[in-house]
Amino acid sequence: MKTLITGAFKYSKEQIKKLNSIGCETVFIQDEREKLDIDVSCIEAVICNGLFLYNDISKFKSLKFIQLTSTGFDRVNMEYIKNNNIEIHNAKGVYSVPMAEWVVLKILEIYKNTKFFIKNQDNKVWEKKRDLLELTDKTVTIVGCGNVGIEVAKRLKAFGCKINGVARRKVQYDYIDKVYSMEELNEVLKISDIVVLTIALNEDTKHLFNKERFDVMKEESVLVNVARGAIVKEEDLIEVLKCGKFMGVALDVMENEPLCVSSELWDFDRVLITPHNSFASDKTGSRMFGVMCENLEKFILGRK
Repeated sequence: MKTLITGAFKYSKEQIKKLNSIGCETVFIQDEREKLDIDVSCIEAVICNGLFLYNDISKFKSLKFIQLTSTGFDRVNMEYIKNNNIEIHNAKGVYSVPMAEWVVLKILEIYKNTKFFIKNQDNKVWEKKRDLLELTDKTVTIVGCGNVGIEVAKRLKAFGCKINGVARRKVQYDYIDKVYSMEELNEVLKISDIVVLTIALNEDTKHLFNKERFDVMKEESVLVNVARGAIVKEEDLIEVLKCGKFMGVALDVMENEPLCVSSELWDFDRVLITPHNSFASDKTGSRMFGVMCENLEKFILGRK
């Protein structure tokens, strides 16, 4: 099966042999944005992130299988995929652990005012700060109870936090004390010290967090977005930040990436920004390869 593999992951000789052994004839491209100089009409399987943002999927006439290296499905035309009976998988579980670790890191950086101490160290200033917080008994609301959300809950539970979840289905989730429906979102935001966004982006969740949501949140709450940038309406966030809202905000994702140098978000001392980097770790490559191989092997065996 002719398989096109794209993106940042590098594969060892042993991994390539593994792909060959399960029936893949592999073709590699590094940059998905570059014009493809291969005949894509014979490609049957694609391993990619945003390839179809830059290439017309309809030209892949033989395409029957897609393995995304992202957790979200927002970078592919799902209607076309469904209508053409293309099997598609996301990178479920691949990035959950490092993303959850990033969430905990940023919350602690805000609660322990790490930025203050780093600046003082850079300037060789010895100054104590007493008004620091701990996580014990804080109410955390995780909006989106998928793999990332559960890994966040698991870690914050160990700090003694009370964990709420907001999900489409009100079922019991591991490490979550109480589950709220999306219709109850405003209700739970009112009582939350920390709000973590891990929800998928779609038509219903775009700009889910806007001025209306911010207004019901606690003045000194913490907002963390590790989902997709467009979950948050940035202009509304900037507006409420100017009015003194939030103890701190941590953003790994933006509506438009990279974040424009003229964005006012850069200017707030209590906003922590990273460049869509929370997924990175020494384990993600091997996890991604394992998921990819398992799904490819099942697909190929199912065709025989």
